[in-house]
Order: sequence, then structure tokens, then C-alpha cells
Amino acid sequence: MSDLIQSFIKKTLILIVVLGSVFSCKPKEEKVENKKPNFIFIMVDDLGKEWFTSYGATEINTPVIDDMVSKSAKFNNVYSMPQCTPSRVALITGQYPYNNGWVNHYDVPRWGLGANFDADKNPSFAKSLKQAGYTTCIAGKWQINDFRIEPNAIQKAGFDEFCMWTGYESGNKPSENRYWDPYIITKEGSKTYEGKFGPDIFSDFVIDFMNKNKENPFCIYYPMVLTHSPFVHTPNEPNVKTKYQKHKAMVRYTDFIIGKIFDNLEKTGLADNTYLIFTTDNGTSPSIIGKRNGKYVRGGKAYLTENGINAPFIVKTPDSKHFETDALVDFTDIFPTLLDLAGVKNIDKSLDGHSFANVLKEKSTKSEREFILSMGGLPGHVNKEGWLVNAIGFRDRVLRDEKHKVYIDTLQQIYRLYDLENDPYEENNLIDETEMEKVLNDFKTIVDHLPNTDDNPTYTKIKGLPTDVNPTFLDKAVERLKKRKNNMMGLATEEQFLKQTNKTN
Repeated sequence: MSDLIQSFIKKTLILIVVLGSVFSCKPKEEKVENKKPNFIFIMVDDLGKEWFTSYGATEINTPVIDDMVSKSAKFNNVYSMPQCTPSRVALITGQYPYNNGWVNHYDVPRWGLGANFDADKNPSFAKSLKQAGYTTCIAGKWQINDFRIEPNAIQKAGFDEFCMWTGYESGNKPSENRYWDPYIITKEGSKTYEGKFGPDIFSDFVIDFMNKNKENPFCIYYPMVLTHSPFVHTPNEPNVKTKYQKHKAMVRYTDFIIGKIFDNLEKTGLADNTYLIFTTDNGTSPSIIGKRNGKYVRGGKAYLTENGINAPFIVKTPDSKHFETDALVDFTDIFPTLLDLAGVKNIDKSLDGHSFANVLKEKSTKSEREFILSMGGLPGHVNKEGWLVNAIGFRDRVLRDEKHKVYIDTLQQIYRLYDLENDPYEENNLIDETEMEKVLNDFKTIVDHLPNTDDNPTYTKIKGLPTDVNPTFLDKAVERLKKRKNNMMGLATEEQFLKQTNKTN
């Protein structure tokens, strides 16, 4: 073989080796890091399971939510708190009301007197996610700060972008509108949106935020204004007349809005890396009766029966796991779960909640919990020193495990016991049954480990307004609370249901 041919072969072999080395190394050089998942947390205002067909409702159709359920994890045993403020602060802080202090309902912009949710002195899931690299957004209802006095309250709580109904601001009549002609605050300030429907503005803001932040991990908190009173007609059903008809129209519009958000997730491809969580803050208004699994269910808002606190809870995972679970979860668990799913290891030790990420990842029928708890609601008051304090030192509450539920009174005594597995509507009190002794003793052990006194809210007092409520108004509300004879809302009758549905105005 000639020297020329040998030289050519040698050079060719060297070139092949070099090119092979380059191509074999390329995948290693292009190391792709797993992107953190996105979160969208949607919470409807005042709506119980009796208004979701996927939970057995028969007087309404919610096709979008039903379709989402078919691609999601459906939870059966998730406790909210019984009313707006305790639920929302428990969710934000990951702490029970007896620890974060917001035991009672307190409508800050309406009542004032210096009270506020102080993000500098309390944990917030949004702050923690921001520290983990998330861009955050909130739209809908807040009500635990007065934005006239604290224009930066939302940012302090950890939200980069916001579009909020301010809550009714005392002395400012336009601010009472959350539906038609809504009064909304954004970074541009507060104003009335004439001729607009508030839920459309909030949902469009959420979708716009999603589309602008496709490349970054984001968290959206959407506490909806629907379906809280006042009951109104919607853009899709302008001719409804009665309170009952308007309520149903508002439920259907909730379903419609969920569809807008769900469709955008699918269309943009964001669904493949997003956890969508859907729930409600408490039960329906007691003025509304629905029908579920053959029973006439009166709304349980502000009550500790299951129709007031056992919330619909649906989680669409990035891989669309579909299963149903009886795992025990309550609202304090949402904060640590979001952080767990985001890969945050050092979770705040002050949180009461437990992550249920294992349920979502493993289709588990059990969480890490032995029990869940619900408590709170009805107005607090302001003491002689001018601070918001709880109406009662140890507020009544409920505990439940996988099968049983107990009611604890203000003297820290268990006085009701129910077998929810066989008695889901709590009609047969087993407190005096001898065979329940071990069950009672187990619950008593839990009660004995609870603090003897509930904490009051921790905050730096802000300046008041001339329109702040007279403290005697809250004192009278507290007296009514102390005289309340029952914290249970039982079933309705067929006659009561028919009377409601047949009303003409």
C-alpha cells in the first residue's frame, strides 16, 4: 500500500474518532434541569358538595368540573374552616386558628379599628414560594387588610401581581360591588369597572398572568368572589329572577370560568407541568338548599357539621392521575404540600399542616394524618386597649379521624360523637354508647394536647379611619355568638326545598 493511501486512511480514522467523541459528549454537555411545577389554587366562596355533580349533587350540572374530576385526584375528607376569615388565614399561614389567632371572622375593610393580617409577623405560602424562585399572582377576594391604608399589603404577603376585590370599604359605597360594576384594585389603583362582571376580570387576569409567565415557575392563588351573596344574574343567564335561580346561575358560571382556565392550561401546554387545585372555603349559605345523594342539604356555612366544613377538593396533577381517596387533609396542609411539591426541603417548623404530596404521587388512600380539625367563624371584637381579640378563650371545634368525629365545647369537653362512615349526616350521637369508650379516650388524648387558650391575632396596629365601626357593634355580635345554642346545621326537608325552589322573588 502506498504511503499516500496509508496517510489518507490514518487521517480519516483520526477524524472519525474526533467526531465520535464530539457527538458522544454532546448530550452530557446539554444537561437539562427539571423545571419546578406550577401551581394554580382556586377556591370558590361559599359552596358545599351539594352543588357539585361529581359529589352527588342532583339539582345542578357542572360539566367542566366533572370533566376535570375525570382527569384528577378527588378527595372525600378535606376540612376547611367553617367561615371565610379562619379558612383563608389557615390556608395562607399553614396554621390552625388557635395558633395564627384568626379564630373569628373579621372583615377588616368593613370594620377597621387597626386590625390587619400582618405579613411581617406571620408565615405566608406565597412568601415561601417566592423565596424558592416562584413568580406569584393573586386575583379575587382578600378582605383581611384595608388597601386604602395598606396599599402594599398584597406584595408584603408575597404576591408579585394582583387583581383584587377590595372587600367592602366602610364609607365607600362603590366598593361593595364585586359582581356587576365591580370595584377592583390592581397596581394601577382602585376603580369601578362600569358594565363589567367582576369574575370575568379576575379570570382574564389569571389567564393573562399564566400566558406571560410560561417560562418561569409560577403560583396563582385565585380566591373567587363567586358564589357568595348577593345573588345576581350572570352574563350567561341574564334573565334569572329568584334568589335560588341566581344562585344556580352563579354556580354554573363558576363552572364556566373553571373551563376558561382549564382550556388555557391545555392549549398552552402548561397542564403538563402544573398542579391545579380546586376547593371551596366553606359550605353554602344556610339560605340555600341543595340535594345530594337523595338528601335535602341546607347550606352549612358557619357551622361545624360536614355540610359546613367537608369541602370538595380536586387536584389535577401534571400527569393527570385519576383516582379517589379518603385520605385525611385539612386547610393547614396546603402550605407544606405546595412547598414539598416545589422541592423546598426546609419547611417552616411553625406550620401545623402536613404535606399530602405522597397521596398525589402514589395514589394513596392515606395521608400522614391521624386526625383533621376545623374551628372558628362569627365575629371577634376589639378590647378596651383597641386590639382585635377572640370572643371566647377556647373556641368550640371538631376533630375527626378516618371513621369518627367529635365535637369539643368551650370547656374543652367532648360532647358529641358520630360514626361518619355509617352516619354521614350526623343524626345519631354515640357519646353515651359504652362500646365507644376507646374511641372517646383516643380523641381525649388529642384534645389534652391542644393549647388551653387560643392565640389572638399578632399584628402591628395600623391607623384607623373615621368610618371604622363602633366597637359596641362587635361587642353585641360577640354576645350573640356566646348565646348561640347550636353549631350544627341539620338536613332540610322536601317541603322546605320545594318552598324555596317555587318562590317567585
